[in-house]
Amino acid sequence: MKTKFQGSAGVKRAQLQALRREFEVLKMKEGETINDYFGRVMIVSNSMRNCGELVEEVKIVEKILRTLMDKFNYVVCSIEESKNLDELTVDELQSSLLVHEQKLVRKTVTDDQALRVRVGYGRGRSRGRGNYQEEVEDAVVQEAGK
Repeated sequence: MKTKFQGSAGVKRAQLQALRREFEVLKMKEGETINDYFGRVMIVSNSMRNCGELVEEVKIVEKILRTLMDKFNYVVCSIEESKNLDELTVDELQSSLLVHEQKLVRKTVTDDQALRVRVGYGRGRSRGRGNYQEEVEDAVVQEAGK
């Protein structure tokens, strides 16, 4: 009965090998959020635990820190320098990285809005010559060329 529900040792070993390989090649994808990446890592590590593998918290923390995207490099360095990785939990790491991710998103939105702002955009109520906007754009282009 036990064999029926748990599978044979050979099948279990093959599953564990596949899960180990999947864990090794895990890497954060471009555009992926911290929560999504942590979710993928935890699914694989929990599956490994279900197959009898001892997956320590520190191994998961180190794996995540190694495989984050480059935009998190200085946060990773800060965490490695300021915290004891042997005592850092996955939840604590996730919280720290979420705060940083939110700041990055906020900065990106602000930068995008700043780039959309244009001087003299649209029709005004002025009585001058109608090509003020063209003159401003020409001046900006000339300044950029210097």
